[in-house]
Amino acid sequence: MATNQQGRSPHLSPSPKAKLGLEAEPPTAVRQVGGWIVGVQGPVVEVKFAPTETLPSIYEVLETTTHDGRRLVLEVAEHLPGNVTRCIAMSSTLNLQRASPVIRAGLSIEIPVGDPCYGRIINVLGDPIDRQGPIVAQEKRAIRRMDLHTHRNAHRTGAHRIEVLETGIKIIDLLFPMVKGSKTGILGGAGLGKSVLILELIQHIVERHHGAFVFAGVGERIREGNELFHELQQHKILPKGMLVYGQMNEPPGARFGVAATGATLAESIQRQNKDVLFFVDNIFRFVQAGAEISTLLGRVPSETGYQPTLASEVSDFHERIRSTEEGGSITSIEAVYVPADDLTDLAVVTIFTYLDSILVLSRERVQLGLYPCIDPLLSSSGNMDPDVVGEWHYSIAMEVLRIFNKYEELRRIVSVIGIDELSKADRTLYERARKLQNFLTQPFIVAEVFSGVTGQYVALSQTLEGCDRILSGRADRRPEEEFYMIGGLG
Repeated sequence: MATNQQGRSPHLSPSPKAKLGLEAEPPTAVRQVGGWIVGVQGPVVEVKFAPTETLPSIYEVLETTTHDGRRLVLEVAEHLPGNVTRCIAMSSTLNLQRASPVIRAGLSIEIPVGDPCYGRIINVLGDPIDRQGPIVAQEKRAIRRMDLHTHRNAHRTGAHRIEVLETGIKIIDLLFPMVKGSKTGILGGAGLGKSVLILELIQHIVERHHGAFVFAGVGERIREGNELFHELQQHKILPKGMLVYGQMNEPPGARFGVAATGATLAESIQRQNKDVLFFVDNIFRFVQAGAEISTLLGRVPSETGYQPTLASEVSDFHERIRSTEEGGSITSIEAVYVPADDLTDLAVVTIFTYLDSILVLSRERVQLGLYPCIDPLLSSSGNMDPDVVGEWHYSIAMEVLRIFNKYEELRRIVSVIGIDELSKADRTLYERARKLQNFLTQPFIVAEVFSGVTGQYVALSQTLEGCDRILSGRADRRPEEEFYMIGGLG
């Protein structure tokens, strides 16, 4: 071993800063590869470079190796004084040592795209995690889009044909129609069935419309991701989709970046002039991971505790979901967790400003056994327009909402004085509202195992016909129990 003039190894004579733990001394080999690690705080890693070196740019990838030989990818997040970069780790930093050498990749995170990705599950870095072997793709694309400002005017520019997307779920098709290229949010607290509803939409839309889809599992439970994979496999839908997971057990860098990975896969399908469905479960976890990263980087939070970059992060993600003049659209359906059922939460409000349709799940309707538990009066859709859905559909939907509004008033009165005290007209309206409420429930295909009831796909024409019969009084003689958890009105 080489020694200095005092006969000691250079590695045994640390500088005063190193003795205090303020700076790690670079090993000799490091000077040939890039930088070295000087600090690790959970998923945040600080990397120092020689004074003569140019710092890597934001979002550039750095690579290092842990003590047990595991490859670790870091993404540059900040530049600090003293030629130091602060990075976010994309996997666990367990067994990562100070003074470990760091290699510059010279590019941002890139993932494989194209047909080889169909039927596969990848992580935020594009590595397959389904034990089906490597993905051999001819093309790779960066998950970070630095050119968004040049594409913002491309969103729905020029003449385009509005096409309603039939979901087979009665309450959605009737009151909150989905249009190809739109953004729909499913808002609800814990345990209200957001993931089940998204899985049912995948089942109905993909199977019926023979389209491609991308599913991004952002910060959700590992069990749910596993169940989704086997459910899609069982129904033979998996070959039509690409799945990307950044689950609850992973560090915030992976949970935050997986949304961009999913958007990149969706864009790659759109570039082939194809329509793609982009499912995100759960977009709130994307915001939550961003808040964790912001706190770890030492940024001062806003009054509500969220990161100061909340609006720009949500905006950058949603700007990528758009239709283009060339053809091909991205239709997004996003689950949004609502903390403590508080719809005024800043993150929830920020997210739903970008949505065309908002489906609010109600805990009260769950307790009444009304599934799907979409609250028709709290939810809204910008697509409910006679020019989009047609005059007949629009008039029936408006009449249904009018009856539901009146029903809410009568329900409070009935709870106090009883139904017998209502006038004949009010009683008729009250009973029709209850029949409509039951008719808009529906057994789900993905819930057959739990409910024991065969799932139903209901065409829009059947839904409109059934509602028209109830509204016109042609179903007044039938008891309301007959309308609960059925498909079309026979």
